[in-house]
Amino acid sequence: MKDHAFEANFDGLVGPTHNYAGLSYGNIASEKYAMSVSNPRAAVLQGLQKMQFIADLGLVQGVLPPQERPDTRSLRRVGFRGSEREILQAAARESPQLLAAVYSSSSMWAANAATVSPSPDTVDGKIHFTPANLVTQFHRSLEVDLNARVLKTIFRDPRAFVHHAPVPSVPHFSDEGAANHTRLCKRYGNRGLELFVYGRVSFRSEGQRPQIFPARQTLEASAAVARLHLLDPRGTVFAKQHPDAIDAGVFHNDVISLGNENVFFYHADAFEDPSTVERVKRVFSKQCGDELITIRVDSSRVSLTEAVETYLFNSQIVTLGDGSMILIAPEECREHREIRAFLDGVVNNASNPIREVRHVEVRQSMKNGGGPACLRLRVVMTEKQKALTHQAVYLTDGLYEDLTGWANLHYRDRLDPKDLTDPLLPDECRTALDALTQILNMGSIYDFQKEDSEKEAFSPVK
Repeated sequence: MKDHAFEANFDGLVGPTHNYAGLSYGNIASEKYAMSVSNPRAAVLQGLQKMQFIADLGLVQGVLPPQERPDTRSLRRVGFRGSEREILQAAARESPQLLAAVYSSSSMWAANAATVSPSPDTVDGKIHFTPANLVTQFHRSLEVDLNARVLKTIFRDPRAFVHHAPVPSVPHFSDEGAANHTRLCKRYGNRGLELFVYGRVSFRSEGQRPQIFPARQTLEASAAVARLHLLDPRGTVFAKQHPDAIDAGVFHNDVISLGNENVFFYHADAFEDPSTVERVKRVFSKQCGDELITIRVDSSRVSLTEAVETYLFNSQIVTLGDGSMILIAPEECREHREIRAFLDGVVNNASNPIREVRHVEVRQSMKNGGGPACLRLRVVMTEKQKALTHQAVYLTDGLYEDLTGWANLHYRDRLDPKDLTDPLLPDECRTALDALTQILNMGSIYDFQKEDSEKEAFSPVK
């Protein structure tokens, strides 16, 4: 009997320093709420509630730990000296935005952590991971090393998993991970089509470019990841984002289209080439032996502005045990009358398998520019492959209770950007993360834990 394949979602836990510093140029929500007061405890609890909702559907849900913050090492690399307190105080005086960057909790948006290709698509029959280099935004580029370490800790058996180094960390190979990657297939365990979406080309001239915001993903990075993952070129499609969409705030493709199995849900202005979706359908038919079901949203129904404001396309589509699908959308979509009516029409249309829309409250994340889909990294695997992973990160009722208690104990319920100068905050964060690694049984994954171990190892015997 063939080993059953399924899609697991691994959500990033919101970190203790979740704040609104407005660091992400091109992300309209991030800029809109810059310098407002955040609630880290509410943010992490909202994320956990969303994870529990997925698990209660009978789906596999995993947890990814947040980054160590503040990243004092990065401040030392740019010339700040002294004790940690002195370094943080100097950064606050000289460059408050730099201080905010090393405190950022943006790793919560795990869709940017890596690109993942499952075994049915790869020549060697293994699951491939390439961490994103995230070079476009300084605060996100600080996440790369730990992202790679965490993925290797969870997906650790070389019999099933291959881990690549990030592509070169230069603008020519700017890579933002799975937020610009969609896998389409007849069923999770079948060979699929992998769609890579880019915003610009580095090594040759191209047509129209965004005039307001930067295009973050390059064709060169996407092509490199496809080569590293040993993908069949016949089942790999590269498509360019529409520059107007980027200028409207569509900084990643998962803000304007999404796919699940044989369903592709997209805005009419997602791609520069109007024939892109027809090309995807042709390749899907040849590669997957089935017809791709498409749900197109025209600007007359939902404008690009409305799509960005509500994050309609940053929803998740998941397949249940009976083969039907649910669309999991942010609460903002329910509150928008026209979008709510549109989604009601999708559910009532028998030509697609989406039978229900459920809304989740992730407002703390949304105010920083990330919806339900931003919070998760998708990994298609089989039961045998899952058995070779680190089991303690999979959400159970017991783990949910432990993490909820941990968050209530360690997280503040109010964080003003000015609070990043609080000398107590670094120790609070490390205490929380040290406790988290014990809950998840992940060992010493953080630099401060390794430094503490080294100090103990070399301390004089009394």
